[in-house]
Amino acid sequence: MPTDTLLWDFDGLICDTERAAYRSWELLYARHGQVFPDEVWEAMAGRATGESHAAQDLAGRLGRDLSVEEMTERRAVKARLADAEPLRPGVARLLENAGRRGIRCAVVSSSDGDWVRGHLERLRVLDRFTLVVTGEQVEARKPAPDLYLRALDLLGTGPDTGLALEDSPIGVAAAKAAGLTCVAVPGARGVRTELIKADMVLDSLEQLERFDVPRKTTKVMDA
Repeated sequence: MPTDTLLWDFDGLICDTERAAYRSWELLYARHGQVFPDEVWEAMAGRATGESHAAQDLAGRLGRDLSVEEMTERRAVKARLADAEPLRPGVARLLENAGRRGIRCAVVSSSDGDWVRGHLERLRVLDRFTLVVTGEQVEARKPAPDLYLRALDLLGTGPDTGLALEDSPIGVAAAKAAGLTCVAVPGARGVRTELIKADMVLDSLEQLERFDVPRKTTKVMDA
């Protein structure tokens, strides 16, 4: 069936706030003479529990809990760096193409609404989205399908005519669990091969030329 809805992740896909998050932890680890491990980032990326996961790892290395001041400063660094991030390549063109074709766009993010809407307003694209569904609206965030299922319900459509756009394995898992076809684009810290369960994997949204993506399967498309 033809696609009538694009369901967009936010962090790392529309705007690479994941790069800001990574850098904020990298700096905090470095302040304590530690190296931020890739495996910690891989375990936390895309998860609402990511902050607590990294904090526990660093606390274990230091032999003490992180202070309120350290956590507050880490969040401030992330926010400052995220505010400098633009739209990712291909986002503006894809939104324009969807609008011309009458395809609705919705944001489906595990992050909280204030964070997501604030950045969408900063980037001047909030009005391009029919709906914004965020983490506090459901009991279980990604990789559970709840956010996508809520979006589909509010939009009055089904998974057969929706196309999810994601940047992390966690997001891909959520989209597929909701029955959606999924296109994945890795963020600055992402790896294409980690997104193998998506129906299509691209290096950039600039490469997405069609909305009716065939259901997959095993092959990752070449760039």
